[in-house]
Formats: sequence, C-alpha cells, structure tokens
Amino acid sequence: MPALQALRPRLAPVALAVGFAVAGCLIGTFYHPAPWRPFGPGAYLLTLLIALPLALREKRAFGVLVVTGTGFAGYLLLGYQPSLNFWCPAVAFVSVCARERRGRVILGTVLLAVVIALSGVYGRLPWPVTVVQALIVPAVAGAVGLTQRRLAQRNAELRRLTLLLDEQQRQEARRAVLDERFRIARELHDTISQHMTIVTLQTGLAQYTFHSDPAAAHQALGIAATAGRETLDDLRRLLVVLRTYDLGGGATSSAQDPSVPADPSAPIPDDLLAGIDRIPALAERLEAAGLRVVVHFSGARRPLHPGIELCAYRVVQEALTNVVKHSGARAAEVTVAYLDQELRVTVLDEGAVDDAPGAFTSALGSGHGLIGMRERAKIWHGSLTAEARPGGGFQVRLRIPLEQNAAPKKDTLQDRDRDRDRDRDSG
Repeated sequence: MPALQALRPRLAPVALAVGFAVAGCLIGTFYHPAPWRPFGPGAYLLTLLIALPLALREKRAFGVLVVTGTGFAGYLLLGYQPSLNFWCPAVAFVSVCARERRGRVILGTVLLAVVIALSGVYGRLPWPVTVVQALIVPAVAGAVGLTQRRLAQRNAELRRLTLLLDEQQRQEARRAVLDERFRIARELHDTISQHMTIVTLQTGLAQYTFHSDPAAAHQALGIAATAGRETLDDLRRLLVVLRTYDLGGGATSSAQDPSVPADPSAPIPDDLLAGIDRIPALAERLEAAGLRVVVHFSGARRPLHPGIELCAYRVVQEALTNVVKHSGARAAEVTVAYLDQELRVTVLDEGAVDDAPGAFTSALGSGHGLIGMRERAKIWHGSLTAEARPGGGFQVRLRIPLEQNAAPKKDTLQDRDRDRDRDRDSG
C-alpha cells in the first residue's frame, strides 16, 4: 500500500497527460498530410504510450523520459508525422531537471537532443534547423526545470525555517512559563519565609512557656499574630505586583480588569514593592525573634530602579532569615553602600558560640534561598557571594552595577541549572 500511494499521481500531471493524449489523437485523426502515413491503431497506441506516462513524471521523472523518448522515436521510425507528440519528451525532461541528480540530467539531455534531432531528420528540415532545434529545445526545457528545482529548494528551506521558528516559539513560550514560575516561587519564598520563621519561633516559645510564664506566652502569640497579618499584607501586595507589573519596569496587565492592557511605561507604586528603605523595619521585626540587627548606610542615598530596590531588600531579608533559622547567631550587621557606579549590600553575622565546621553549610539552609538570591542578582547584572568568615559566622555580599539598572537580564534555564549544581557542590 505505501508503494502504491507513492506512485499515485496528482491531478495536475494527470490532466496534462490526458490533454496531450487527447490532442494527439484528435489531430492525428483529422490532419495527416503527405508523405507521412495516416493514423492507424498503431499510431493511436504510440500516442497514448508517449503522452499518458507524463502523469507519473513527478514520481518517476527519468523513467517517464525514457518511455516518452523511446516511444516518440518508434513513432518517427514508423513514418508518422513528426509534428505530433513532439513536446511530450520535452515536458518529461523538465521534470528530470527539476528532480533528478546530475548524472541523470546529463543522460536525459543527450536522449532528448537525439530524439529532437531525429524528429528534424524525419521532418525533412534543413540540417542547420535540425541542429539548432536539437540544442534549443533541451536548453529551454532544462532552464525551466532548473528554475523549478531552485523554487522547490527554496520552498523546502522555507518549510524548514518555518518549523524551526515554530519550535523556537514553543521553546520561548515554555521558557516564559518556567521563568514566570521561578519568579513567583522566588517571590513567595522570600515573602513568606521570614514571617513564617517568626511565627514558628514565637508559637514554639508560647507553647513552651504556656504554663510556666503565661505573660511571655501571651507576648509571643501577639508577635506571631502580628507576623501573620504582615504576611497576609505582603502576599496581597505581591499578588498585585505579579498580576500587574513587570519587575523589569513595565506593566503587563490591569489588576482591576485583566482584559484591559496597562501602560507598559507605568512605574510600580512604592507602596506595593519592598525597597531598601524598608530594611530598618525588617531589622526591627527580627528583634522579636531574638536577633539584634544593626543597619548602616553609606554614600549618597538616592532612588534606584524598583527592581534593584526589591533585589537588595530580598537578599537582606533572606540572609537575615537564614541567620535566625539556622546559624544560632544573636547579632547581625547590614551595610548598604551607595557608590557612583555600584550598589553594595553586605550582611554579616557574628556566628554562634558553638560554631562548628559545618555551621556555614547549615546557615545556608536548604539551598533554595541562596539560589534565589543569586538569580535576583543575575537579573540585574550583579553578583552575590556567600561564604564563611574567618573569625566565625558567615557573610553575604551583593553587588549590582547601577549604570545598567534599566536593563534587566533574562536568565536562562541553563544558568539556573548551573547555579543549582554549584550550590549543591558547595553544600
């Protein structure tokens, strides 16, 4: 069945073949000048043999040329008028030039030239006319066939490029979805982690002191409730930002009506996006968890891109949360330095009293926070290092160049995989 389907001709070649066959038979019936033989059964059979194979010229071009050329030569040798069936071998040769390899094209050229020359001889044309005809017909048919070949190659290349573009668009769509998932996961992790750390610690303290010190338990529950309310507020702000704004600087959709596009140049309102100015308030909240945080600012403070402000705030938040959750240190220091061409943020902790060689690894937690911090830094062409301090404790350093603060970088999935492998190896 597949072989039969491969041989099945298309409608256009079939129509052309039938047209040549019908035209040849009709002309041969009514037009048979002397001295050529009048049409008989043999002439009709030869006409059908020469014309009808053209229906398969797109599938078996060289074979069709051999059949039509041989049939036309036999037709001429039997003495029938050479003006009929003349163009069938030429049409078959067009398909040979369009589809066959070079060797068969050369053989087809020779065959067609011989057949055309034979028609000139039997047509009693002058020999110069016979020679010119034998050269021009293959040349014109070959030019047409080569043009069809080039068009077919260009169409094939266009189809290949179309498929490639479609695949790239699919990959870009998939990457955009994964990027958005990573972005949402990163924001949720950084938003919830610090508040939930306080809630967990304070509710644990309240449970421990519930009977022995009701006042302390009551205070701890109050702190946990405040942290829970702040979590809800942060989540509401985060959802508005994720639905409405691009952290690269542009708005993407309307929070009130998602079907109405927002202004791409609309800035993110300050009350929706955490920034560097909220770091002191973050330090005050961590006082309830037992961590004393000292915040220092240096350099000329100035407003930065909202995405850079958020990046710096989230790095400080995650680093301090890891101190509370894992290191056991009682004090930490945050330094924000505004330089001419760079923003530097450093988070240091003094380390626990019983620091062990593995304390730094545990201070980094599960590794997701460190990966998220590095992803944030990379988006803004920055860098982040987290390492143990020689005297105990550990430090996190963030550096963001300010001359590129309006051009966030799209990190790739390969970059994320490489960062994860590096963090896993360091851990």
